[in-house]
Amino acid sequence: MAAEIHSRPQSSRPVLLSKIEGHQDAVTAALLIPKEDGVITASEDRTIRVWLKRDSGQYWPSIYHTMASPCSAMAYHHDSRRIFVGQDNGAVMEFHVSEDFNKMNFIKTYPAHQNRVSAIIFSLATEWVISTGHDKCVSWMCTRSGNMLGRHFFTSWASCLQYDFDTQYAFVGDYSGQITLLKLEQNTCSVITTLKGHEGSVACLWWDPIQRLLFSGASDNSIIMWDIGGRKGRTLLLQGHHDKVQSLCYLQLTRQLVSCSSDGGIAVWNMDVSREEAPQWLESDSCQKCEQPFFWNIKQMWDTKTLGLRQHHCRKCGQAVCGKCSSKRSSYPVMGFEFQVRVCDSCYDSIKDEEGLMVTCGTDRIVKIWDMTPVVGCSLATGFSPH
Repeated sequence: MAAEIHSRPQSSRPVLLSKIEGHQDAVTAALLIPKEDGVITASEDRTIRVWLKRDSGQYWPSIYHTMASPCSAMAYHHDSRRIFVGQDNGAVMEFHVSEDFNKMNFIKTYPAHQNRVSAIIFSLATEWVISTGHDKCVSWMCTRSGNMLGRHFFTSWASCLQYDFDTQYAFVGDYSGQITLLKLEQNTCSVITTLKGHEGSVACLWWDPIQRLLFSGASDNSIIMWDIGGRKGRTLLLQGHHDKVQSLCYLQLTRQLVSCSSDGGIAVWNMDVSREEAPQWLESDSCQKCEQPFFWNIKQMWDTKTLGLRQHHCRKCGQAVCGKCSSKRSSYPVMGFEFQVRVCDSCYDSIKDEEGLMVTCGTDRIVKIWDMTPVVGCSLATGFSPH
């Protein structure tokens, strides 16, 4: 009998409770209403809908509002029951929802951007609505007056946003793969630092104000954990998706990170698992193993009469190496690499030395040898039937 490998035990799989159908185009935002059996949704079909659970167990729209432009982002503040909806035309619209969630009144329109709004956050303490857009900027506007307070521009589309309400720090991810940390003031802002680590556009961010950790997901299929409070920069690289990471949510109570990718995959990462810190990538003009020059090292190429090589990086040690010195691939879950990644030859040998092997036998008269390395430090519980 062949082994059965399950990504997670059946008993711990999420249970589908309900499906809400009715939108005519992609749903760009869906938010649970705290302490209510309700959901607020915004869609490219230009509608905002509030769904309440009826006695039948089905969700029905108690509010159906049509916008002038496709809805691209949404924020909801439950205590004040205020909804902010970003649109494809760059405007942000504010609504107030009645106490019984059966009526929604228009409050104000904010001319926040010149292009599609990508993310919105509302701060009640400062009465700011903060947003990012495809016009390459983050803006913050006063909800009392409706006036623009400030803008900061980037070199590429601003794609996602997180905000620390205590310090007024804003984290903005963009299409160049960078994350910019800004200190927002009443009429100005200052750049604190820029975080670089992704090889593709940053699609989503999640800020944990308790542990002062920032999580970022990108089109390079990876997730990075940044230790902002400890000022350590990138501390963990997680690679478990086959397509670009589109959404993140960190559960503080269980210390789990939930990530979703564009192929429909959902991963639950156990952040309590002891892991090794992912190394920073080193830069060099020649291979740090065989010392052969890279293709931009004209001087060494001329001196040695050799052609330059392409630079790669070992995911385990971070050294700059050529293709010949990094021809091996290996998973390394203790560092967050659930799939096969490029490693240099010496690191490959060290990983193999760390491997745990298991041998099993059964009534099927077959002896099987198992590589247990992917299970050690794995973020997802793994169950299997050996024989």
